[in-house]
Amino acid sequence: MLKSAPGRQVIVATESDVSGRKSSANVKHSLSVAGHRTSITLEQAFWDGLRAIARRRGEPVASLVARIDADRGGANLSSAIRVFVLNATAAASRDGAANEPGSGVSEASFEGL
Repeated sequence: MLKSAPGRQVIVATESDVSGRKSSANVKHSLSVAGHRTSITLEQAFWDGLRAIARRRGEPVASLVARIDADRGGANLSSAIRVFVLNATAAASRDGAANEPGSGVSEASFEGL
């Protein structure tokens, strides 16, 4: 929730993706990671990107999240997933979707988080 000074209005703009869902709305999903149930909250746009990456790689989202979790170092899991999706999207844009990076998620990707 945003707070503003008295008399000042705060307007928060959100973009809708092509399906009409708000891409900036936080969505919580529960899944098993390394044998433990956990809840992860991400913006819808990041869930969509994560699902697309998993689909292209032919693996379940939970498996991809488990690999991100194992490689994240000290970063928060939700933050690590966002960085992973951004890096994979940038690499796909640079190199073309067929050359998306492999499974390697280096700790260097999460420096500063």
